[in-house]
Amino acid sequence: MSLVHRSAALWCTCILLLTACDRSAPPPKPAGGTTTKPAKPSAGGDEIPNLAVFAPALPTEIPAADNPMTPAKIDLGRMLYYETRISKNHDVSCNTCHALDKYGVDGAAVSTGHRGQKGGRGAPTVYHAAGHIAQFWDGRALTVEEQAKGPVLNAIEMAMPSEAAVIKVLKSMPGYVEAFGKAFPKDKDPVTYDNYAKAVGAFERRLVTPAPIDKFFAGDKTALTEQQQQGLKHFMQVGCITCHNGPYFGGRMYQKVGLIKPWPNQKDQGRYDLTKREEDRMMFKVMGLRNIAKTAPYFHDGSADTLAEAVQMMARHQLGRELGEDQVTSMVAFLESLTGELPLDYIKKPKLPASTEQTPKPDPT
Repeated sequence: MSLVHRSAALWCTCILLLTACDRSAPPPKPAGGTTTKPAKPSAGGDEIPNLAVFAPALPTEIPAADNPMTPAKIDLGRMLYYETRISKNHDVSCNTCHALDKYGVDGAAVSTGHRGQKGGRGAPTVYHAAGHIAQFWDGRALTVEEQAKGPVLNAIEMAMPSEAAVIKVLKSMPGYVEAFGKAFPKDKDPVTYDNYAKAVGAFERRLVTPAPIDKFFAGDKTALTEQQQQGLKHFMQVGCITCHNGPYFGGRMYQKVGLIKPWPNQKDQGRYDLTKREEDRMMFKVMGLRNIAKTAPYFHDGSADTLAEAVQMMARHQLGRELGEDQVTSMVAFLESLTGELPLDYIKKPKLPASTEQTPKPDPT
């Protein structure tokens, strides 16, 4: 290995330590104002530095100490993920905006909720989200369990009036009462809003998609084409791995959008709208890049329709670089190697409990 590539490997190690990418360590808690300057591009070459340094192996599940994953809890969570009757008009579920057979997104710049209302940001993928530092673009929920509670009560999304209204719906169906009892056998009253969130969270913690890049990391050098391998080198050399590292190629930190060159759309101020701290202006969670080729349009504002456009925008606004056509093409090819295999059996829509005469009717208002 040349001195240049030893330096590149050392630089990757430093980035890893700074961003806590080792999946054995707990994700850092969100903190406003955390930015990372773009790394200086390394010199070109034919060798790829130690891959395991910046992208540890993808886990098969993402457990949580305070929410043990059991078959009964996962089965309940799967049903609740597809359940539309816990929306005001019985027409919106988690899967509406985070379609599991479409890599966890709806393919829209902003999602559509109750009565056709539009949200303010695109729906990020639910795949691998449990391993991220926090949830939502602004990190307002720490865990997928906490995140699951938000959309149900959001007036634009599922529009249920209260937690009590959600529980009333669920308790009206014997099938759910039985399923909650199996999932939470030690609870005197298992049908609660907290347990709803725990069940959905347990289901989401196994939404992982191993991809060709994982075979390549494991030693199969044929898993990536020559063009994809060249794209991986460009990805590292221009500094993308400063933020997009770890087993999910991101999701481990916040970053200012428009770090070097101002972002075109300044209407959404990111975490600042949540914290009102000046250092949080235009700060957003760094999205993970797994399955990125399947989750267009891109960014919180859906401002890039193609992956090539997204790569160019990131280089320009985050790194202050203008990439050549060959660089963009090869980097897009590399990013396509992050497209994983959907767990089709796991995400198959289950049979949902039958409604009863006591089940509240849809309310279109």
